[in-house]
Amino acid sequence: MRGASNESLAKAQEALASAAVTEGLGAELFSVARLLDSTGALRRALTDPARSRDQRSALVQQLFGGKISAQAQEILTAAVAGRWVSGRDLGNALDQLSVEAEVAYADGRRKLDDVEDELFRLDRIVAAERGLSDKLSDRNIPVSARQELLAGLLRGKADEVTVRLAERAVDGRGRSFAASLRSYQVAAAARRSASIATVRVATDLSEAERTRLATALGRQYGREIQLNVIVDPKVIGGVRVDIGDEVIDATIAARLDEAQRRIAG
Repeated sequence: MRGASNESLAKAQEALASAAVTEGLGAELFSVARLLDSTGALRRALTDPARSRDQRSALVQQLFGGKISAQAQEILTAAVAGRWVSGRDLGNALDQLSVEAEVAYADGRRKLDDVEDELFRLDRIVAAERGLSDKLSDRNIPVSARQELLAGLLRGKADEVTVRLAERAVDGRGRSFAASLRSYQVAAAARRSASIATVRVATDLSEAERTRLATALGRQYGREIQLNVIVDPKVIGGVRVDIGDEVIDATIAARLDEAQRRIAG
């Protein structure tokens, strides 16, 4: 988000950080985000700079009082008190806050590591199973049916937060299922002030190798690094690491390409 929207999101995140995070808080915030998506008049009213902060807060009380929890209403009130570059930024912020609420709930139950691992594994399973991926992205299949498909796969095998986030990724609010899952993994890592490194190797790393790599990257970037390791036959020796927009490519293929460029140059 840009400028004022980013500052307003930070204020709403402060309200979330001070709230008692209950199991249903994330779902409530997401439902408000979806409501704003479908109701332009409401979106404009809650972000209208011509209305005072008190007027926008009063509108939240009028429309949502008694219909959502006190915690959700407090966070929504903090959000509408800010200034938003675009009306849709408010919905996007509430979507992000809803994920952060789910992550905080998992963390409070000491299940955050499990959720991170399960989201990554689900991402890889869907990427490998073309039929499943096609069904989850098929807009001709009702969202509820696609969500039930996922719930059936995960029920009894994954944490409740993982199941809820997976079901939400099917909805996506315009993002693909894979993009949504990866954004949830980033949110989980951010909860621990960590960054995700996607590591591609030809053969799996041992625990000792994972620890050494995570430690080395942590020293380089000055923060904890969560490794997501992908075994990729296309990698010819060495390792490729993606951290955000940065790429560290130490594969043999990359070295050969570099040598060919130098020879050609």
